[in-house]
Amino acid sequence: MAKRQSESVARLDSTYMKNYDAYLDRHHRKKKRLIRRLVMFALLVSIVAGSMIFYHMKQQSLYAQKSEQYEQMQQDMDALKKEESDLEQEIELLKDEEYVLQIARTNYFFSKEGEIIFKMPNEDPSY
Repeated sequence: MAKRQSESVARLDSTYMKNYDAYLDRHHRKKKRLIRRLVMFALLVSIVAGSMIFYHMKQQSLYAQKSEQYEQMQQDMDALKKEESDLEQEIELLKDEEYVLQIARTNYFFSKEGEIIFKMPNEDPSY
C-alpha cells in the first residue's frame, strides 16, 4: 500500500462534479479578473500620482523663478524711486537762480563782472 489513494480513486462523471468543476473554473476566472483589475487600478493610480508630482515640481520651479523675478523688479523699482526723488530735488534746485548761476560758472566758465577764471588741471604733476 505504498501507492497514493488519489491515484487509485476514479473520478465520477456526475452532474455534481461537473457543477463543482464549473464552480472552480468560475472562481479561478474571478480571481484572475480581480488581480487584473487591481493591477490596472494600481497602474492608473501610479500614473496619476506621477503626473501630479511632476506638475507640482514644475509649478514649484515656476514659482521660484517668478519670486526671483519679483525680487529683481522690487530692487529696480527702489532704485527708480530713489532716482525720481533725486531728480525732483534737482528740479527744485534748478528753480533757484543762484544755483543755476553757480552751475553755469563751474561748468561753462561764466564769470561775474570783473571776475577772472583760471582753469586748474585736475591731474597731479608728473615731477
